[in-house]
Amino acid sequence: MVTSPSAPTDIETRKADHLRICLEEDVQFRRTTSGLDRYRFIHDCVPDLDYNELQVKTSFLGKSLGSPFLISSMTGGTEQAKQVNCRLATLAQKYGLAMGVGSQRVAVEQPDVADTFNVRKVAPDILLLANLGAVQFNYGYGVEQCQRVVDLLEADALILHLNPLQECIQTRGDKNFKGLLPKIAQVCQKLSVPVIAKEVGNGISARCAQRLLDAGVQAIDVAGAGGTSWAKVESERAENPLQRRLGKTFGDWGIPTAECVVQIRQMNRSIPLIASGGLRTGLDGAKAIALGADLVGLAWPFLQAAQQGEEALRELADLLIAELKTALFCTGHRDLSTLKYTQSLQKMS
Repeated sequence: MVTSPSAPTDIETRKADHLRICLEEDVQFRRTTSGLDRYRFIHDCVPDLDYNELQVKTSFLGKSLGSPFLISSMTGGTEQAKQVNCRLATLAQKYGLAMGVGSQRVAVEQPDVADTFNVRKVAPDILLLANLGAVQFNYGYGVEQCQRVVDLLEADALILHLNPLQECIQTRGDKNFKGLLPKIAQVCQKLSVPVIAKEVGNGISARCAQRLLDAGVQAIDVAGAGGTSWAKVESERAENPLQRRLGKTFGDWGIPTAECVVQIRQMNRSIPLIASGGLRTGLDGAKAIALGADLVGLAWPFLQAAQQGEEALRELADLLIAELKTALFCTGHRDLSTLKYTQSLQKMS
């Protein structure tokens, strides 16, 4: 059923609530960090480099990128979200960034809001990632819906996000995760684009990553703990004291991002790997790449800047790239390939 804009659905309301809460409330991890703060680079005071010759270009899933930054999946489904997505996509096109959109379930069930995700018109060249929740395979979704959101976005890949904790906290959350791996495998086999498995802020262990790879997933986004806590976000939306308390109890639950990257790379050196979850700077990105990530995702910093406008977004992109290049320069690395697995990054005791 398609409803009018004057009668928003539960999903649309939830999307609007998520944006507001992430922007206005304190829903960041507090006790648990990304783990990147436990690492430091060894400074090189005599780098045999010309800063102007440093290279931060890369590629992911066969698509060339101007730098290794991904604007992580955030939003869609409301007019405010449409403005945010268009601003983010415009930035991604200008700087050669990758971009994911928020869950497109609302676009499947409410076709009149599909345009809030449609950013290909302003970003024809970027690596663009569609997005659906894997749990929906137990609620009537399948290959058809996955292909629909890919086609809607003209996407280069599909993110299947995994969010068991968020669904536990969310009022009327979808909690049946039984038997998902065979259904994920079917999508991986039949979909026209690669599938990326992504958590939403609680991390993917090496064991879980291996199960997903065995199912045919072609890339992993660890989305570890340390950034925005979706348990806290859903706690803010809770309709009863139990849900509110549950969200607070599990507000710092998860595997730190750095641990996810290290564990998965020890298990598999070749799988395309995205580090996200609590990254805030280009220096964080440099550390994640040094640990073995191919791409680094940020959400909250881009959302904050998008609210301020296009100039703030450009300033953020310039800063992230400058921070990354400074880390390269001051550790004696000319490009990202030499930075990966560098001995210049050490874990502090």
